[in-house]
Amino acid sequence: MSTSNHNQSRRTALQQMLLATAGLSLFSMPVEARGKNQGNAGIEKLKPFYLPPMEPLQPGPGGLDIRTWVRSAQTNKQFSCVEFAVAAKKMGPAPHYHKELDELMYVLNGTATVMVEDTIYEIPAGGWHFRPRGMVHTFFNNTDKPFRGIDMYFNQNFEDYLEELFHKIIPEMQEKKIGPEDASIAQRMKILHEKFGLVGFPEKRKAIIEKYGLIP
Repeated sequence: MSTSNHNQSRRTALQQMLLATAGLSLFSMPVEARGKNQGNAGIEKLKPFYLPPMEPLQPGPGGLDIRTWVRSAQTNKQFSCVEFAVAAKKMGPAPHYHKELDELMYVLNGTATVMVEDTIYEIPAGGWHFRPRGMVHTFFNNTDKPFRGIDMYFNQNFEDYLEELFHKIIPEMQEKKIGPEDASIAQRMKILHEKFGLVGFPEKRKAIIEKYGLIP
């Protein structure tokens, strides 16, 4: 893809993301607050910010990585988002659900496979997928090429969970050559899940890996 086409594609993706975010934020506001151009008492007034472009994120040696773009602290915990990259035929997280978090995914390139309960969705580049709280879901790459996307979070600082997992816990596991069954890792994951209201089903991960021939 030429540089101009790549930039145009990125601008289009960001425009769509911002439009969707604006709409969801509006629907989440109390009726009496819609249309008013004033902040709520006790909430810090939001400030504009600029995020300069960066090179596309790569899956990395583990086959899956994340990079935070918008932090919840920048939006009074209304919204945050991360960029994520998944290697070919790579399994994502174990099936799980969130008690308080709603997620919106936008695929930048490649094709993501999303499983919600018993339904499979194939999300190509330019596609969106919304996963409301309380529904068991996961995602993975069922193709022979990497995919990359933006995952958006509403009303919870879930980027903190992901950074703790991907940038602290997983590197430590790799360095010490230990697995998630290690007592110290299992305890840290339990605390992390309780803090962010995430309920996981690790026993369901193996069946998905075997069915689609994925890399764990």
